[in-house]
Amino acid sequence: MDSSSSSNLNPLREDISDEEPAPASVFATRPLRPPSTSSSDKYSPVEWTSYFDKEDDISIPGSNDVFHVYMAGTEGPVVFCLHGGGFSGLSFSIVASKIKEKARVVAMDLRGHGKSVSENELDLSLETMSNDVVAVIKELYGDSPPAIVLVGHSMGGSVAVQVAANKTLPSLAGLVVVDVVEGTAVASLIHMQKILSNRMQHFPSIQKAIEYSIRGGSLRNIDSARVSIPTTLKYDDSKQCYTYRTHLEQTEQYWKGWYEGLSEKFLSSPVPKLLLLAGTDRLDRTLTIGQMQGKFQMIVVKHTGHAIQEDVPEEFANLVVNFISRNRIGPHGVEIPGTWKPSQPKT
Repeated sequence: MDSSSSSNLNPLREDISDEEPAPASVFATRPLRPPSTSSSDKYSPVEWTSYFDKEDDISIPGSNDVFHVYMAGTEGPVVFCLHGGGFSGLSFSIVASKIKEKARVVAMDLRGHGKSVSENELDLSLETMSNDVVAVIKELYGDSPPAIVLVGHSMGGSVAVQVAANKTLPSLAGLVVVDVVEGTAVASLIHMQKILSNRMQHFPSIQKAIEYSIRGGSLRNIDSARVSIPTTLKYDDSKQCYTYRTHLEQTEQYWKGWYEGLSEKFLSSPVPKLLLLAGTDRLDRTLTIGQMQGKFQMIVVKHTGHAIQEDVPEEFANLVVNFISRNRIGPHGVEIPGTWKPSQPKT
């Protein structure tokens, strides 16, 4: 679940102002201040086109499911990004704009999220979501997909690991899991309904929702929030306000399945692996042993919240690009220097 950094969220006070408090006495002088950007401008939405090159709807044969994807870049391996619960593919917007010079980026709106539409919006089971990902990749690239590096944040990290465990993606070349660890995640589940219900539920405008995400602490980067928050909302005509697009509170039956066995599946994935964490306290025993044995690379990213890819997108992008370079992942898989490769059709 993706509200681990949201337990301290408090509803926005409507009387919050950008003005300083009144002077302590009539003799105190108010310091001169430069003109400031109004709150509505500061938190105004930004279009995805500022970061991605194009968007598309991917229809899945034999179903009424249509998954929305955002794409950037034209060369290199594909960095396929899976967002966390309640987020959307636009969670990786700024990251995509930084990575696309080195690799292709695809960010998918998972079932029940963003602009994707599916027959059962509430079926957020691990198997269903991992099958969705493989189906979208098949529709995008056919039977000869390029090398793919799966990047998954929180719930999306569990989906990425499950795809790797199912061995249904032959071109999988790398796995990046972002701030999700089995032990911590399972332990936090008993608090999740309360965290979700304590969130501000209704917003008079998209600007207010963006402001709330920053002031409440779930996100720390205004530029990212301005592009990522709008697609996590929908307008409720009956209530004349914006509410959350995804009904996470109605998917509780699947939560435990996202995280149980995650550490073992992650360690057993036969591809290069990177675990990015916002704090070292999140490592469980299985992962601690695995790291000591050198089974994966782990990096603790400082000064960030749970949504590392949004809070520090430049650093996040550099870590992913360095991971690709370090493991010599090219457009067709691991490239071994000095070996001859037959020419392959461009995908």
